[in-house]
Amino acid sequence: MRIGEQDGAVTFDVKVQPRASREKVAGIADGRLKIALTAPPVDGAANEALVAFVARALGVAKRDVEIARGATGRLKTLRVRGVSKEAVQRWIDES
Repeated sequence: MRIGEQDGAVTFDVKVQPRASREKVAGIADGRLKIALTAPPVDGAANEALVAFVARALGVAKRDVEIARGATGRLKTLRVRGVSKEAVQRWIDES
């Protein structure tokens, strides 16, 4: 899985699985971090849940997590400010 770092932010790709039984990191699929969310993919609910989940996991504010690409699909690119590339990798390894 590729984690990039540019302009004080870390970027990485995720695959979202909405309507899961619980929120969790579900491994890596096709080079993307797979994240299961309980929210449905309706009216941006899954996007809001994704931002909140990642912010909580990485210890940053929700405003520091941005969906850079893929807001309307399951495949997304996230940009997170205020965290290092190493911290993201550590979170992934521990999940």
